[in-house]
Amino acid sequence: MSIKIKILPRLLHFKQPAGTSRGVYTIRKVWYILLSNAANPELYGYGECAPLPDLSCDALPDYEDKLRLFAQKFTERNNFDWEELRNYPSMLFGFETALQHYQRQSLQLWDTPFARGEEGIPINGLIWMGSYEKMYQQIQKKIRKGFRLIKLKIGAIDFEEELRLLTYIREHFSKEQMELRVDANGAFSTTDALSKLERLAQLEIHSIEQPIKAGQWKEMARLTAQTPLPIALDEELIGINTLDEKKALLDMIRPQYIILKPSLHGGIVGCEEWIKEAEARNIGWWITSALESNIGLNAIAQWTATLHPTLPQGLGTGMLFEDNIEIPLEIREDQLWFNPNKPDTICIDS
Repeated sequence: MSIKIKILPRLLHFKQPAGTSRGVYTIRKVWYILLSNAANPELYGYGECAPLPDLSCDALPDYEDKLRLFAQKFTERNNFDWEELRNYPSMLFGFETALQHYQRQSLQLWDTPFARGEEGIPINGLIWMGSYEKMYQQIQKKIRKGFRLIKLKIGAIDFEEELRLLTYIREHFSKEQMELRVDANGAFSTTDALSKLERLAQLEIHSIEQPIKAGQWKEMARLTAQTPLPIALDEELIGINTLDEKKALLDMIRPQYIILKPSLHGGIVGCEEWIKEAEARNIGWWITSALESNIGLNAIAQWTATLHPTLPQGLGTGMLFEDNIEIPLEIREDQLWFNPNKPDTICIDS
């Protein structure tokens, strides 16, 4: 198998500004990996490398140079050494999914009921950070679309106003009718986190992501031991790339859940390590995309379907960009579906 590789940088534009704890995104830079057969260019595979600025452990100034170096090594060896890429999770994810696409020659990257269009993957409805009015409008829209689990990013406006939004939902929908997740993105201080968790628990919240900033293992372990509602780790997992580090973190903090994003948390192979170690400790998990375009989102969804998840996943970000790549993913009510009857190709100007 003689493979050629092209690296295709692209700048994507959000349809609407995406508010996060690290500011507001209006553009998104990604790098597509194109593998093609040297003798037959019609045999190809795409992967997506999409590090998040100020968040990914491999969001480096010389990112593209390193990516091209790994691509050169790939072509020289005709394969890649994933251990060599362990500290570059977004690059690893791009290479391993490009290779999976190349080997399958189909966007149905694994053979599952999801890939065959027989089953959807339940997802949460994401409410972006913003003013009270804008968040309220988003909530109304998600409810009308039929979502039964809503995730709110909190920490950007006054906590009392955020509680009002959550209270509004609870006044109209019971826990059985509508589940709520919140993502604090480390916004709480170590001194007020527990009291805020207690107030949130009164609203029967499913879970809270990353209540305090990452890197405070002792404080986080204290919170997970005392919390009145489940805590899920997200940013805490970034940069924890070796198996021994993963075991040490889970043993010390003992979270109720972990949230896995292949671009951030070790690619698919690294996330599978996290899942194995979490399940050995009775820790729950779910999968989330990290603002990838549809190429990355499809790869995450296709892989997620192989895991037979029991909880709604965070895979509803495929409609964010004005200039996204056409892929047969569809959101129907509160599920992500793959439509195998649509074209099974990717068109990118290389």
